[in-house]
Amino acid sequence: MKYITGIFAALLAVLLLFMYPLYEQARSQDKIANAIVQGAATHFIDSVRTKGYITPQMYEEFNTKLAATGNQYDVQLEHLHKRYNPDYNDPANPLTFQGSFTTFYDGFYTEQILAVLFPDNGRSPEDAARRYTMEVGDYIGVKLKNVNRTAAVQLWDFLMNDNTEENAAVLMNYEGMILNEDY
Repeated sequence: MKYITGIFAALLAVLLLFMYPLYEQARSQDKIANAIVQGAATHFIDSVRTKGYITPQMYEEFNTKLAATGNQYDVQLEHLHKRYNPDYNDPANPLTFQGSFTTFYDGFYTEQILAVLFPDNGRSPEDAARRYTMEVGDYIGVKLKNVNRTAAVQLWDFLMNDNTEENAAVLMNYEGMILNEDY
């Protein structure tokens, strides 16, 4: 009985003196990654909001900042283009205009935005045709989550003898309205 108690005490000591501090260090790395991702996303979206466009250089700089965390991310961009539709009693008769407009948004997403930024036509990154432009009143947003299993998630699964399905330890959503058209 004494032998089993000694083994249990040694395992508990290893767990408390080694594994828990290692897990806390990994969690702090996730917190630092979260702060870096938040700063990068805020800087990127705020730059887009004040300029009214995205260039390949801006997008690559954003991805470089994300890569500095050591994680891989699923980056989803969303551009909502503001549109106005005049209200008519009879759409076929322009004389029935009601004097009001209905506002709606057309959505453009990552694939459509990246197709403008990185076309297969060999143009230089500075070419104005590779600039994704927006208008004042539009909305731009980014949604990020890591797709790899961070060290903290792996250690937690090891300690708890679990298999966490959700990998995302770093999540970020940030969006805003376009304030300027500087193109």
